[in-house]
Amino acid sequence: MNAYQLRRLVGRIGAAIAEMNEAQRRMVMLRASLDRYCFQPDEPPDTYDEFLARTSGRLLHEPPAARRTAR
Repeated sequence: MNAYQLRRLVGRIGAAIAEMNEAQRRMVMLRASLDRYCFQPDEPPDTYDEFLARTSGRLLHEPPAARRTAR
């Protein structure tokens, strides 16, 4: 195995670990979301206070498809 192949293998392993880290971070944020624990999460909030409570966490946005497939 030459240096180029080794560098390429290490890069692939690093990319896989980074992808797993990102997936774990998103899963933690989704599990901690208050919408998950509402009786009717698909219904809009009844009051402004409930709206603020639901959106008080950090809002995550999916990266565009072009950036996701570029990896």
